[in-house]
Amino acid sequence: MSEDSCYHCGQPIPDDVDLPVTVAGLPRAMCCYGCQAVAQSIVDNGLADYYRSRDALPESPREAMPAILEQLALYDHVDFQKSFVKALGESEREASLLLEGITCAACIWLNEQHVGKLKGVTAVNINYATRRARVRWDEAQIKLSDILGAIAAIGYRAYPYDAAKNEEISRKERREAMWRLWVAGFGMMQVMMYAYPVYIANGDMTADIESLMRWASLLLTLPVIFYSSAPFFRNAWRDLKLRRVGMDVPVALGVGAAFVASLWATLVQSGEVYFDSVTMFVFFLLGGRYLEMNARQKALGVTEALAKLLPAFAQKMPNFPVDRGTEQRVVADLLPGDYVLVRAGDVVPADGRIVEGVSCANEALLTGESRPVAKVPGDPVTGGSINAESPLVVRVEQVGDGTRLSAIIQLMERAATEKPRIVEMADRIASIFVAVLLLIAVLVATGWYFVDPAKALWITVSVLVVTCPCALSLATPIALTVSAGALAKDGLLVTRGHAIETLARATHFVFDKTGTLTSGRMHLCGVQATADLSELECVAIAAALEQSSEHPVAAALRQAAGSNLPVAEQVLSEPGQGVEALIDGRKFRIGRPGYALALSGVSLPSAAVDWLESGETVVILADSHGCLALFRIGDELRPESKALVHELRAAGRHVLLLTGDAPSVARRVAGELGIDDVRAGVTPQGKYACVKELQATGAVVAMVGDGVNDAPVLAQAQVSIAMGGGAQLARTQSDFVLLSENLDHLRHGLRRARRTLLIIRQNLWWSFAYNFVALPLAIAGYVTPWLAGIGMSASSLLVVLNSLRIQRLEKD
Repeated sequence: MSEDSCYHCGQPIPDDVDLPVTVAGLPRAMCCYGCQAVAQSIVDNGLADYYRSRDALPESPREAMPAILEQLALYDHVDFQKSFVKALGESEREASLLLEGITCAACIWLNEQHVGKLKGVTAVNINYATRRARVRWDEAQIKLSDILGAIAAIGYRAYPYDAAKNEEISRKERREAMWRLWVAGFGMMQVMMYAYPVYIANGDMTADIESLMRWASLLLTLPVIFYSSAPFFRNAWRDLKLRRVGMDVPVALGVGAAFVASLWATLVQSGEVYFDSVTMFVFFLLGGRYLEMNARQKALGVTEALAKLLPAFAQKMPNFPVDRGTEQRVVADLLPGDYVLVRAGDVVPADGRIVEGVSCANEALLTGESRPVAKVPGDPVTGGSINAESPLVVRVEQVGDGTRLSAIIQLMERAATEKPRIVEMADRIASIFVAVLLLIAVLVATGWYFVDPAKALWITVSVLVVTCPCALSLATPIALTVSAGALAKDGLLVTRGHAIETLARATHFVFDKTGTLTSGRMHLCGVQATADLSELECVAIAAALEQSSEHPVAAALRQAAGSNLPVAEQVLSEPGQGVEALIDGRKFRIGRPGYALALSGVSLPSAAVDWLESGETVVILADSHGCLALFRIGDELRPESKALVHELRAAGRHVLLLTGDAPSVARRVAGELGIDDVRAGVTPQGKYACVKELQATGAVVAMVGDGVNDAPVLAQAQVSIAMGGGAQLARTQSDFVLLSENLDHLRHGLRRARRTLLIIRQNLWWSFAYNFVALPLAIAGYVTPWLAGIGMSASSLLVVLNSLRIQRLEKD
């Protein structure tokens, strides 16, 4: 072979292409990414001997897919990648992709294994239910086009994810599936019209008429085999070429064997024909997959609805407030600081703040809260919410990836592409099961050949078909997808793949207090100045110190102080303790008594004792001379807290209150809620240690918290729930985000998670029970091929329908 020719396919190598693959210790030149991917796969799987023993060259992917490969180079352009690729480091990138051609869990496994072996690819996760892929790679070692080329080389297509493209592919899948199902159904009915007279004739039909019936049945079966069944054979051939066994291998073997045997019997005019069984089996299998596909796409409705919330255009007010005229602009072109007019009934185009107008916003899809939220000047509005009543003028604050809606969608994407342990286990079992099934089929065929050769073929076909583990592969991912969609609709956003399963198994629920069990909307109840400054001066200094803090206590102080604040310099925050800063050259501290008074070494004033025992939150302002003022901050319990704690305890879960607040405050809150286990005055490090201590005893800990202080402990817990209004860091560390901040939605979410785990177990038990019952019956010859098709399709459909029950949940 010439050095200027591709070592894999023999085609000429373009001048600007350098894609070597090491084969048998020597670098071999390839002509395109497709040949490189296939050759590398052959070498990686220990099949390099193929190149020494082959007697013909394969078709070049470059010749077979010129249009595809030509387009792939576009994906390496930086501007093109902006919408779907994130930079994670100097050269590490992560892309959100949509895969076309996925038909079963084995397709997921094949793509993950194939792409994961590419040099430079650091991670690849694909979700079966959503067909979404998250791929990470090192830009210095491999380009995105190389990855997409490798996917295309094994028969799949990958696109940048966007809602419109996903909807287009879904429509295409439904249309193709419906046509294949229609052809199979029509062929089945027509073939049965010719098969039925032969059955009832019971041998009395003349040979020429029976031959005519067979030939007519063959002609009607051909479209079913070559069109309706094409995906089965295509996928099976791809799996076998890569020396892997997928779900379509036993199906293709069963259908192909029955058809070839029937074709031979028709040609030689001797033996049995199974055209009726073949067409009926294909029809029922395609029908089951079509229903499963529709159920899957329906379950993803909430995610897709979120992706479509933002409008394409906005009414920008370029000269507001001087001129109230508007111009229609593309939402993507809006910038922070722009003013937009949102008319009644319109969707808010970006995150912002109301500067004019009074109305209500419908945030149901964003938070799960069905009641409209009142909005007045100064209130924030979220992009994607609907202005329900009257026009509003909104000043844009966040656009694009910085919006709350974008963050929600990104978190949902992260959850969709992560594969829970329970799904991986089911996939491994299914893969092993298929291999064992093929071995059993060989043994059955051999055994029946010696017992009754006339029955060997159709019994073997029945064994291959009836026990194909499609239901086993569907059992877990479809249930988790349905559950995640239902939880999001209720305002509880799933951000990690394992979250639902772990929440259902949690034995200990650990709650922070402020902003979690309480509303977090604190207010200043009282001020006591103890030195030479007035109460108003002390409040202003305290608010200046807390200017950059997100803690609810800081917000209460800032609200009480107003806008005219002194300037704080050299601000130093001590998480869980307080803040230190310089104001006019004088050092101040505000926070817990021990922390604030450590600046001077002076003891706590006697006036503070009564306040500290009141059960309210008390913070102290101090300088190098001692205590300057005491602030009493009040908070209120969320009205849903008591019902949540009661339900957890009734379900046998251990409830723990873990807070950095004073013991008196913690005991008061715990007493009102009925929590027996209270640990107060705990630092962030102490919270982390407490959760580790519980985990060491075998506890499965669910942590519910809010704020920066809770980020470490949220990350340590097996499953964590962050309040939707908490700090950004806490939200990114959590497995769930309670967008509505309504604890009733968390209570209902706990019920739904437990129901999901129960239904997953039901699905798995049904899948195993079905196969254990169906396999012996098929081996014994009690299951015909068409009945096997019904059984397999019905088992998969039952799993899907059972999973859809997760959407129905009684609420009180």
